Amino acid sequence: MSTNALPAQSGDFPAWYGEVVRRAGLAENSPVRGAMVIKPYGYAIWETIQRELDDRIKATGHENLYFPLLVPTSVLAREGKLVEGFAPEVALVTEAGGKQLEEPLAVRPTSEALIWSTYARWVQSYRDLPLLYNQWANCVRWELRPRLFLRTSEFLWQEGHTAHETEKEALAEALTILHDVYADTIENVLAIPVLRGRKSESERFPGAVDTYTLEALMRDGKALQAATSHYLGQGFARAFDVRFTGRDGNEQFPYATSWGATTRLVGGLVMTHGDDRGLRLPPRVAPQQVVIVPIVREDEEADVLQAAATVADELRAAGVRVRVDDRPDPGSRGPPAQRLGFGALPTREPVPAGAAVRRHLPDPASDDDGCAAGPTAGVRPGAPSAPRRRPQCQEALARGYCGAIDAQRGTLARRS
Repeated sequence: MSTNALPAQSGDFPAWYGEVVRRAGLAENSPVRGAMVIKPYGYAIWETIQRELDDRIKATGHENLYFPLLVPTSVLAREGKLVEGFAPEVALVTEAGGKQLEEPLAVRPTSEALIWSTYARWVQSYRDLPLLYNQWANCVRWELRPRLFLRTSEFLWQEGHTAHETEKEALAEALTILHDVYADTIENVLAIPVLRGRKSESERFPGAVDTYTLEALMRDGKALQAATSHYLGQGFARAFDVRFTGRDGNEQFPYATSWGATTRLVGGLVMTHGDDRGLRLPPRVAPQQVVIVPIVREDEEADVLQAAATVADELRAAGVRVRVDDRPDPGSRGPPAQRLGFGALPTREPVPAGAAVRRHLPDPASDDDGCAAGPTAGVRPGAPSAPRRRPQCQEALARGYCGAIDAQRGTLARRS
């Protein structure tokens, strides 16, 4: 692990971002150009985002399912705008089992074509509607200028695909997902403020009537597309001949939506909350909100480890994600500095039996919000302060971000 100082955000933001992602152990490049290895800490962040999104998706009446990774090119070709929009990014399988395939198979760039070709078998009557389905999967879109989490040839995501009896229902669905699932998660869990909007015609999803988007302003003054929700009209239903008998006895085409959020959100967290000291995370998404590092001498090791375990149990009972780092080598204990920030961290309170604690929490005695670095502090058994201070940290990060963005806007305004 490098001990060199990070590049300054103000000097080289892309270099700063790449170094933080690597040094914090979130992800690294793989042997496949444009594809990444998501490391355990980075994947734990994604799992938290997954859970938060999945809870909201299910709360709005949707069910999870799964469709195959490989899509026959003849199925993909039935929706012309979809093919045209994704053609430069599609990866094809042309040989398998030592033989040429009779028909090439596309590696899933998105699942509208395969899902709507299936919906043709599932929808016969208005009584079969709505179909409210979501899948968690990987996706491949060949990327020429890859950046870890932000632009990769393979990424993880969820994609929702729904069918509705009326246009009004489909539009309501697209906006419900935008506001009640995506915006709620991104703003209240990830502490990233977003602007809600509608994409221009040239930026719409291929085949969509309208694409609604959440845009987040990063610390370099650039916008990041955080999530999108598409109103697809009847185009996919017509392309795949999905019809149903309506309440009036006439045949009709259902109205469609699709919507997705990806591992790009992990990159958004880094760029929103990180600073020149490294990675900072809001408590609600931090995989480890408290790490207890026992500092021992041989003659008191058992007592110190027992005290650390007692503190950890009390914090877990209060709903805090905590880990006791009792690895045999004391020099390897504690999260990497790049997850916590750099420099010495003073102890403010006495620690039972010598156990030291670092936490993703603010320090009310200083101007440092400390949300990813946090001051080293003791936790007295019976009075853990971590649960009370998590909301303070969440709010502090949001305030700090908004202040930085306001300053950025002022700088940009002066430049213009």
